Amino acid sequence: MSESNSPPWPTSRSRLNDGSDEGSDHSLNDGDLSAGLDLAFDGAEDILRVWRNGMRPDPDLTVSEWADAHRKLSSRASAEPGQYRTARTPYLRAIMDALSPNHPAQRISFMKAAQVGATEAGNNWIGFVIHHAPGPMLAVLPTVEMAKRTSRGRIDPLIEDSPALKERVQPARSRDAGNSMLSKEFPGGILVLTGANSATGLRSMPARYVFLDEVDAYPASADEEGDPVSLAEARTTTFAHRRKVFMVSTPTIRGLSRIEREFEASDQRRYFVPCPHCDHMQWLQFERLRWEKGQPETAAYTCEGCEKPIAEHHKTQMLERGEWRATALSDNPHAIGFHLSALYSPIGWKSWEQIARDWLAAQGSDEMLRAARNTLLGETWVESGEAPEWQRLADQRITFPAQIPAGGLFLTAGADVQKDRIEVDVWAWGRGLQSWLVDHIVIPGGPDDPACWDKLTALLGQTWVHEHGAVMPLAKLAIDTGYETAAVYGWARKQGIAQVAPVKGLEGFNRATPVSGPTFVDATVNGHKLKRGARLWTVATATFKAETYRYLRLERPSDEDRALGITDPAGMIHLPDWADSEWLKQLVGEQLVTIRNKRGFARQEWQKLRERNEALDTRVYARAAAWILGADRFDERMWRQLEKQAGVETKISDQTDAPEKPTEPRAGRVATPRRRGWKISTPKYME
Repeated sequence: MSESNSPPWPTSRSRLNDGSDEGSDHSLNDGDLSAGLDLAFDGAEDILRVWRNGMRPDPDLTVSEWADAHRKLSSRASAEPGQYRTARTPYLRAIMDALSPNHPAQRISFMKAAQVGATEAGNNWIGFVIHHAPGPMLAVLPTVEMAKRTSRGRIDPLIEDSPALKERVQPARSRDAGNSMLSKEFPGGILVLTGANSATGLRSMPARYVFLDEVDAYPASADEEGDPVSLAEARTTTFAHRRKVFMVSTPTIRGLSRIEREFEASDQRRYFVPCPHCDHMQWLQFERLRWEKGQPETAAYTCEGCEKPIAEHHKTQMLERGEWRATALSDNPHAIGFHLSALYSPIGWKSWEQIARDWLAAQGSDEMLRAARNTLLGETWVESGEAPEWQRLADQRITFPAQIPAGGLFLTAGADVQKDRIEVDVWAWGRGLQSWLVDHIVIPGGPDDPACWDKLTALLGQTWVHEHGAVMPLAKLAIDTGYETAAVYGWARKQGIAQVAPVKGLEGFNRATPVSGPTFVDATVNGHKLKRGARLWTVATATFKAETYRYLRLERPSDEDRALGITDPAGMIHLPDWADSEWLKQLVGEQLVTIRNKRGFARQEWQKLRERNEALDTRVYARAAAWILGADRFDERMWRQLEKQAGVETKISDQTDAPEKPTEPRAGRVATPRRRGWKISTPKYME
């Protein structure tokens, strides 16, 4: 090589200043490099600075330290935008630091209430991985759609507003950026977001880090390929002791809650804080939040050491001095768990007064109490699955003044397909989801008999008479697809989607919603397989069974109570005098039991108490049909519209114009009410 083509710094074949060969253990120093660069061209100092930065080891930061130094909260995703401060939520420091590579924990669970900052802690971990500890990372949300919303609403602002991340993840609009809605590439790693309902997404790649968010909202199975948590964890196998799995969720139902199982299998850490009066360390429990009767604004926490009330303004100092303490021994030394209620929520977020108000507002409603227990206390709800005595239900039967009593405002039906028959129950629904059994129909023949399907089709055109004279058809019929699926799909497809909803029951209680769908499924019609030929709804049957039993246990107001203006409670189930003992026994033919597996984890499942339970199944399907119609979300305007069309008068001044009631007594089913001249009138959304 000629002298003119030689580089201005020593090469591997040149000799260093001391005369030794480069092949020895000597290395370049700053003087050698800068001297050569100064002689070469302008900008040598820039190259020298980059070289020095590359030789300097990364700072040994924890996740919380990284967040305090580099995390910026976006105004699009945070109520408190600006620099992230762990001091705002001191209890999150230990949780985030357990996610750091130098912490021995491999499996971290966080069972928590709402509004305690858990989501931002998880986002801090994602930012830390991208910037400071790159590797393949999988973030799992309950559904793919939620993963997309999280990407747009949280991950994109996380990257855009934190300079340390923005320079490592290219904008999605750049060519070959490696940045899409569900995939973010960065030097040394990749972040993939997916839904727990997608088996393909869960097995897409090996992952050193797995972030499982809101695990209690996951479906029982991902595309029928198994538990989503297990599928996601299997991605970490090759990383052995270097892996990190972070599970976060608000709990749901005892025995079914994934996050509760994980927490109970861990060392069960609680956040102990000192009393400002006596310094007694304690973890905050809802039973010690007390207030004057009817005055939630007086809410204060009572110390278990000195029994003195603690005003909420002490909370900031208490949180700063708090510490996590394990309250159990874990079989797995690498599994740790944390629990936190909304009592720890920082000042300015969820106050003790608001917690007291929310708790008082939930009284009298099991649904609201369940939500309060989950979101305020961060604890599971215990479902009561005791079947009411059928004889008690028989004693509460009443004589309806018409096929549909005044409170019933629209009709749904549930159809259960059996080998030799199709059983159908018709229910009327009113305000507060009160319901009345209107009809019980058995169509003989079974799915192999075309005449059976013809009779079911005719039922879609049948009508029933309201107490105020209106005539009502079925707004929606939900039919089970568990038996002779192809035949059910074929029939439902012929009827169209307006009045018929094929349903499939799924084990377990509701996750995000008790009914999901519809999804397109293949259907076989006249021997030909049609792609996406039917639309199927999936129903968390356990949820509606528990609701039915809860409603059946409601007490009917006494005559004295009614004289005082007390009406039937929301959800009340009204049974007619013609419902026989066999039907009543079928309605209460299952029991909710707790089953423990070999590892000792509990789960709840419904088990039959008797062979036949069609009445309970058809009730669940009819309830699902009401949900599909939107009854759980009707506003006052919709209820008034339904009342108007049913002829129910809401104003005394309107009573003179009310249609005349039918005068003949009920004598079985009225087959041809149209001949009486009453007009069928249903809301447009039910047509």
